[in-house]
Amino acid sequence: MVAFGKKLRQSQIQEWQGYYINYKLMKKKVKRYTQQIQVGTQDRHNVLKDFSRLLDSQIEKIVLFLLEQQGLLASRLSNLGEQYDVLIQHPDEAKVTELQEAYRAVGRDLLRLLFFVEMNAIGLRKILKKFDKRFGYKFADYYVKTRANHPYSQLQQVFKHVGIGAVVGAISRNLADLQDLQDNHGSYVSIYDQPAYSHPDPVVHSIRAAVERLSNSTSFLHFLGTHAFTMQDELPTPSEEQDDDQRYHFMSLLLNLANTFLYMVNTYIIVPTADNYSLTLGAAATVCGVVIGSMAVAQVFSSVYFSAWSNRSYMKPLVFSSIVLLVGNTLYALAYDLDSIAVLLIGRLFCGLGSARAVNRRYISDCVPLKLRMQASAGFVSASALGMAVGPALACLFQTDFKIYKFTFNQETLPGWIMALAWLVYLLWLSISFREPPDRTKESVVPQESTSGQFVNVSVDNGFTQPLLINSETKQEDEDEDGDGDEDCDDAEEDSDKIQKPVNSIVSAYRLLTPSVKVQLLIYFMLKYAMEILLAESSVITGYYFIWSTSSVAIFLACLGLTVLPVNIIVGSYISNIFEERQVLLASEIMVCIGIVLSFHILIPYTVPQYVGSALITFVSAEVLEGVNLSLLSRVMSSRLSRGTYNGGLLSTEAGTLARVIADGTITLSGYLGESKLLNTTLVPALFICISSIVATCFTYNSLY
Repeated sequence: MVAFGKKLRQSQIQEWQGYYINYKLMKKKVKRYTQQIQVGTQDRHNVLKDFSRLLDSQIEKIVLFLLEQQGLLASRLSNLGEQYDVLIQHPDEAKVTELQEAYRAVGRDLLRLLFFVEMNAIGLRKILKKFDKRFGYKFADYYVKTRANHPYSQLQQVFKHVGIGAVVGAISRNLADLQDLQDNHGSYVSIYDQPAYSHPDPVVHSIRAAVERLSNSTSFLHFLGTHAFTMQDELPTPSEEQDDDQRYHFMSLLLNLANTFLYMVNTYIIVPTADNYSLTLGAAATVCGVVIGSMAVAQVFSSVYFSAWSNRSYMKPLVFSSIVLLVGNTLYALAYDLDSIAVLLIGRLFCGLGSARAVNRRYISDCVPLKLRMQASAGFVSASALGMAVGPALACLFQTDFKIYKFTFNQETLPGWIMALAWLVYLLWLSISFREPPDRTKESVVPQESTSGQFVNVSVDNGFTQPLLINSETKQEDEDEDGDGDEDCDDAEEDSDKIQKPVNSIVSAYRLLTPSVKVQLLIYFMLKYAMEILLAESSVITGYYFIWSTSSVAIFLACLGLTVLPVNIIVGSYISNIFEERQVLLASEIMVCIGIVLSFHILIPYTVPQYVGSALITFVSAEVLEGVNLSLLSRVMSSRLSRGTYNGGLLSTEAGTLARVIADGTITLSGYLGESKLLNTTLVPALFICISSIVATCFTYNSLY
């Protein structure tokens, strides 16, 4: 493969060579800093200060040249505008054609400038990544946030490119107007009045594609500056973007989100009635922990085979999931008439075996175009949150008792029957409307660095475009004459993650986890454990202390679920813009700990305000913590875990599922001590795990920052 340093030198526009980011110099600086710190001649503070100064200087050089070139383009456009005004008064078809070609020439020069900005943005991204990798800092996060949010930020010019947008608009409008002058003999229809009415000039099309790629290239900086919740390690090439567009199908995405929603409803719809169902079948009320947790037990295994299956297909796993869930819910409902706790548990195990959440996540990451992926991810979160609220809410509506033939329909069995019917309808809808995405072409060449520059168009003749960069399939020279072959090897080594095969076992995946990733997974385990303890034992606790009815428990759980979306909106829109993510992370952990402590029943009588208040603190804090934790986890996870069966999403899912299994098992085991001791007994391990995660967080982030 061609390392970025060599690719940058090969693709530089010769007359602009002195204005590109000096990637080679900065790599050497990073290497020198490493050696100096190892021998003790430099400290961290001086290294950060010196490297920040170097980056500021490089960005200033790029931005000032960018502004100069924008001025030249603006001057040319101004002159062409004067010619256009004269042409309007005295139309001449030959001069119209000549003026169109002049505007296209400006467009081609703009393409060169767009490519210049993109290559520099990628160089900046890579050098920040290299610095963090060598020193274990989160310097990129610090640098971009401090520069991007400053009122005199030069970095804003790199990823806002407002001036470039104005030039694009001038070229697009004037080319459209000139074409309109030719076609309609002077009748004027503005592209601003009717955006859909525009002439697709090849140059304009190429410029728009280049601007979109530039936006993707600089989105890394924009996301860091606004504390976005996810960041792709690599950017898609134009061919990959086109492939994503071909694989995207709105109805299939909607079906994928519907599967997410229904599964969450299926998970929580039985929580308010699980204890009564257990008593009806002759078991203790605390066996509800096993009933609820058996679904999570099966999900530990189903996540793996669904993740592997999604490498080959999306529709088949979803069909299988629907069938298994249909069977599982039917068995859950029939357990009442069969008077069998075993059938009840088998039904819930089947429901867990139908968990296709790994497929749901994978479909969004693989089949939704980058420009829609954030909205699709938000839809996934919203569907999950809505399902969490709707499940218990439905349970409070099933206050009835009747029979049809030998089948009983009451508050215990109706959740099973209703969900079985829902999955049957979903299965029919899936069979009719889902479209299997086309298989990705198996690449026979090594994946290239997705700079997007290799596809930037600079000449347009009769609709055909020519690539600006030399195709990166050309053979790499053994070494450059300037002797920096070792430096390019560093680049190749840095990018080696993305050309290696995905890990093929859970053990291999675990070996790739750094201490910070392990801490993030511990936090995820803790918050899922605390939430499961709160939700799964709610019917037993409220029944014992407050004598709540099933409807009251269902309304309480539904209200908790409804807090998810508002809380995430507040955190995403306000809190994350004021505080750093690691600060929000630690504060959320402390709040979860406070919520757990307030939940204990010690000496004084246990009251509804104490229980509801502590539950709200615990649940809301855990929700905040989950969003921030997954955001940080996506940044520190190895790129080798981004694809394949044993990916980062699977690891986090397994951590959360194991937490739920252990929490539900804790509830059942604690039940043998009696319902009076259930609350405190289950909270003790939750408090211990929470304190451990806080200590681990403080230790890990103090060592990194």
